[in-house]
Amino acid sequence: MSDRLLVLIRHGQSEWNLKNLFTGWRDPDLTEKGVAEAKEAGVRLKALGLQFDVAYTSMLQRAQRTAALALTELGQGGLPLVKDVALNERDYGDLSGLNKDDAREKWGEEQVHVWRRSYDVAPPGGESLRDTLARTLPYYVQEILPQVLRGQRTLVVAHGNSLRALVMVLEKLSPQGIVKREIGTGAPIIYRLKADATVESIKDLGT
Repeated sequence: MSDRLLVLIRHGQSEWNLKNLFTGWRDPDLTEKGVAEAKEAGVRLKALGLQFDVAYTSMLQRAQRTAALALTELGQGGLPLVKDVALNERDYGDLSGLNKDDAREKWGEEQVHVWRRSYDVAPPGGESLRDTLARTLPYYVQEILPQVLRGQRTLVVAHGNSLRALVMVLEKLSPQGIVKREIGTGAPIIYRLKADATVESIKDLGT
C-alpha cells in the first residue's frame, strides 16, 4: 500500500478576484497571476517528489485550469480530471457579480460581513457555508476518501469555501474554527491519512 496522500489546492487568482467581485458559481478565468500561482503549485509539489493517480475538480474553469497547469508542471498533463458540481464554490446568489465595496454600501458593512464570514447565514438567493458543506462533504466521503484509503494519491483542486468543507472534517474544526481558517490561492495543503481516515500529518505550503 502506497501512502494515503491527499493534496488540496485552491485555484489561482481569478479575473473576478482581481476586480473584488463576488464570484460564486460564475465562471471567470484565471489572471496572469493566477496562472503563475497554478504553475508554482505544480513546481512546489514536484520539488517534494509528489505524483498523483487521480485528480478531482469542480465544474468551474478557474479550478480546472489550475489543476491542468499544476499537473503539467508535474509532467502529468495527461491525467484525467474528475469534475463534479459538488466541488463548486459557494453560490453567492444575489451578490454574484457585485463589487464587494458596492455591496457594503448597499447592505452595510456588518450585514455583508455576516454573509461572507458566518457559518450558517446565506446571502439572498445563495448558499451559506453550511449549505456548501452539505453538498461537498458527502461527495468527499463517497467518492474521494475511498480512493485515498486505497492508496491512490489524490489531488483536489477547488475553491475557498468548498475546500473549507474538506478542511473542516480533516482538521476537526468547529463551525467557528473553519470560518477563521485561511486557505491561500495556489498553495497546496498536503495531508497523509491513517487507515481510519484521520490525519497523520499536515503540511500547508501557504503558511
